[in-house]
Amino acid sequence: MTQHTTALFEPARLPGLDLPNRLVMAPLTRNRAEADGTPTPLMATYYAQRASAGLIIAEASTPNPVGQTYPNITAVHSPAHVAGWRQVTDAVRDAGGRMFLQLQHGGRVGHPATSGLTPVAPSPVALPETIFTPEGHRPAVVPREMTAEDIRTTVADFAKAARNAIDAGFEGVEVHSANGHLLHQFLAANTNLRTDGYGGPVAARIRFTAEVTEAVAAEIGAERVGLRVSPGNTVNGIAEGESEELYPALAERLGGLGLAYLHLGYADPETPVFRRVRAVWPGVIIANPVLKEITTEGVHRASEALLAAGADLIALGRPFLANPDLVTRLRLGAPLNEMRDRYFMYVGGAAGYTDYPALDAQPSSDSIVALEGDRVA
Repeated sequence: MTQHTTALFEPARLPGLDLPNRLVMAPLTRNRAEADGTPTPLMATYYAQRASAGLIIAEASTPNPVGQTYPNITAVHSPAHVAGWRQVTDAVRDAGGRMFLQLQHGGRVGHPATSGLTPVAPSPVALPETIFTPEGHRPAVVPREMTAEDIRTTVADFAKAARNAIDAGFEGVEVHSANGHLLHQFLAANTNLRTDGYGGPVAARIRFTAEVTEAVAAEIGAERVGLRVSPGNTVNGIAEGESEELYPALAERLGGLGLAYLHLGYADPETPVFRRVRAVWPGVIIANPVLKEITTEGVHRASEALLAAGADLIALGRPFLANPDLVTRLRLGAPLNEMRDRYFMYVGGAAGYTDYPALDAQPSSDSIVALEGDRVA
């Protein structure tokens, strides 16, 4: 093993929060909550195992019932949710970690079989693929177009959810405007067909994301708020159009708020949109690389390229999921555990969740075979 000494392991700072290193655990849905969205003790174990990250951004949590995407995802709109998340943040803090919570409304990425409600979206344009529900994969339904009152109510729900997150012990929240969910649907030309002040030109399409972020910042303080975007991302049937104009415009509108950070998903330092956003954004940028290979050297190469291009922190998803001691492994140049994809989502339980070994607790080959042979729930 070759020990690495790069900027990844240097201390960093967000407004009001010191970080021991520049590695961020990215938010990824794992479907281990209760059916009503309440976090579980198993989730507290999972996140505490990964507390050596400079910052953990916990998985997407819905601000209201209609925002639910899939079964067993977390929520943060009831006292039970707050109490469940408090168990998680206490465990992470006891292990020396720091956490933000991602706030996500699914918009058209939802189904009545899961939430009991018809999804809402900027326009009545259905998801062009099936969606996982408690009854298995089902065809997507046409969402109901949001009214002006729906928009005002949803903005308020995000602000209340942010307050709940602070009450649950999080240092801050991340507003999710990426990956084809509600806020991203407002940004995208193919899912936002509105002719009012929230659709059409770039300045109108960024309005909903900006208003949600501004409301959350007003509720809990801008220094406790991050924003995640994923320029050019086509997941969940998204076709943005004008990506190189959308994101610099959004960064310019929100740049004066003093937000904790701007988080760029699927970040590519070679693209014009990355360079333009970096040029106009005055604060911290977290960049989440597209990893060509999930190996120690692959992570280092991608991370260092982004740091050289102006990123301040590096967010990693799957490497953290399979390696609770990822910071140590990267520092030492140690091999990474392989991700067991069959246990990633929808299966529940500890397998592929809290049973990935640390360097000092590697299982024998017989144990690995036994784990892989477990029946998926």
